Amino acid sequence: MGSTTSCCVSSSPKIRRNAHSRLESEPPDTDLSREDTGYNLQHISDRENVDELNLECNPSDHPRASTLFLSKSQSDGECVCVFGEKRRSLYVNHQGTNRRKHSSCSTIYLDDNTVSQPNLKFTIKCVTLAIYYHIKNRDKNGRQLLDIFDEKLHPLSKCEVPDDYYKQDPEQRQIYRFVRTLFSAAQLTAECAIVTLVYLERLLTYAEIDICPANWKRIVLGAILLASKVWDDQAVWNVDYCQILKDITVEDMNELEREFLELLQFNINVPSSVYAKYYFDLRSLAEANCLNCPPEPLSRDRAQRLEAISRLCDDKFKDVKRAIRKRSASVDNLAAVRWVPAILS
Repeated sequence: MGSTTSCCVSSSPKIRRNAHSRLESEPPDTDLSREDTGYNLQHISDRENVDELNLECNPSDHPRASTLFLSKSQSDGECVCVFGEKRRSLYVNHQGTNRRKHSSCSTIYLDDNTVSQPNLKFTIKCVTLAIYYHIKNRDKNGRQLLDIFDEKLHPLSKCEVPDDYYKQDPEQRQIYRFVRTLFSAAQLTAECAIVTLVYLERLLTYAEIDICPANWKRIVLGAILLASKVWDDQAVWNVDYCQILKDITVEDMNELEREFLELLQFNINVPSSVYAKYYFDLRSLAEANCLNCPPEPLSRDRAQRLEAISRLCDDKFKDVKRAIRKRSASVDNLAAVRWVPAILS
């Protein structure tokens, strides 16, 4: 107990410091390179920034990236009135002069086209106009043409495909009739048309191809087929499209869907921010090309529906606000000044 010797030997702090100083004084091994020591390893945050930059280049994935169809429509600086539309929807003829329709106390003009409930006919016209600009202002150098989308190898009808089919650009009306036929027969919604355009531009970006006269029908058909299955709860089967397009087989539709998904890398997610961006860019495209959804006077029934929706949203906001107030009530009581009645004797 009182002996100065012990069976447990421990080094003093001075010895440990001397040993550490000896380790630091030794020169580093010059044979090790920077790759061996790990000095050139990229930080994980730097790698994530690179991926984010790649996403920003793809408008179908990132909400801040500009849509391809809007940039292509502005590339040539030409504004074309399509579908025979003129700017008569916003104006009314009164005593030989054009006057713009304005809302007043007695009449309110609203267009039947919102981001939550787009107008079907107007949305299909805008989407087909975007496809038209994709074909018109495509890369003239000629990017790769995949066989699965080649109409010469996989025709949609028994009609003979002309030899110069890859040189004749389709008109807006031709694209509109093709898309409208599919949407009318399959009873698809306007939201499905916007998702179709998102998938189409995602395919062009991922697969690095261009939509041209030789492949536009099969690319649009594949995008509509996939969008209808992702968006609608009761999707249209592939065999149903064979009844719309009489000369196409189920095996061809299955192969088209499979190849389309593989080229999209099975990325079928459409964020709400991307959907809203495409909707408002389509409206900008329509306004630049004299294509407007005609405003109609607000009827009594529609006003009552809008009032009911507004009241429902107001009630939900009040419930959320009341729940927040309950959660923070105990903390507020601690900090708040409480007035206590005093008893004066």
